[in-house]
Amino acid sequence: MKPNPLLLTLLGAGLAQPAAAQKYRTAAGLRLGSPYGITVQQAVAPRVTLEGIVGLASREVTGTVLGEYHFGILGRSLNYYLGAGGHLGNNKDTGRFGGFDAVVGIEYKIAFLPLVLSYDFKPSVEINSSDWARFPTALSVRYVLFKQRNKTIGERSRSLFDKVRGR
Repeated sequence: MKPNPLLLTLLGAGLAQPAAAQKYRTAAGLRLGSPYGITVQQAVAPRVTLEGIVGLASREVTGTVLGEYHFGILGRSLNYYLGAGGHLGNNKDTGRFGGFDAVVGIEYKIAFLPLVLSYDFKPSVEINSSDWARFPTALSVRYVLFKQRNKTIGERSRSLFDKVRGR
């Protein structure tokens, strides 16, 4: 069986990334798409964030939670991310609904400014809704509320000595 070059390239790109992909701990802002809304992203591990989205459309409100895994493209300022989660909502015409979401996107932390720009594709499967699936895209603009804490020189040297000693 001949190996798939696209699969090998994607696996290699995922393995060759730095340990920490994003440059912030908490960021919040606006999601400009369909539906528009508010987004908050919180780092929970070195390459993992949780994102909460409150979406507003003309006749409905949704709440979405996504777990996202980040991969650095050019250092820690430019990332792509993949994730999944779920949502619950209420439509004024058809009532309550829910569903499962996937997300793939790209984000850029603007140098010297506390802003993060991201663009994503977030397909969803709907349960108890007139739509069985949705395929929205959105641009998000977030303000960095809490930066990623940089290690002090003492912490860096201790971790280097621990590596040398084999701990």
